[in-house]
Amino acid sequence: MKASNHDWPLGTNEIIKKLYLKISLNNRNWHQLKTNSDRRAAELLTSALAQIINKGKKEDVISLIEQSLKWVKNEVKDPGCPSH
Repeated sequence: MKASNHDWPLGTNEIIKKLYLKISLNNRNWHQLKTNSDRRAAELLTSALAQIINKGKKEDVISLIEQSLKWVKNEVKDPGCPSH
């Protein structure tokens, strides 16, 4: 669900998208950053913020934030490369 123009300043969606693309893990940096708990937490928090801005489901926002907290607290570890 898209946020109305009255909810957020003009350009907010573009800014959060750029931030997510900048910090998210991808095919080129996944092996290097997969165990970086701060990076993983930030990626999840950015996703949660995008959900909030775009009026996503509250359950999804909560799930992303809870998973992020687990990375911050070092309660989760990367499960390893899916292809191995």
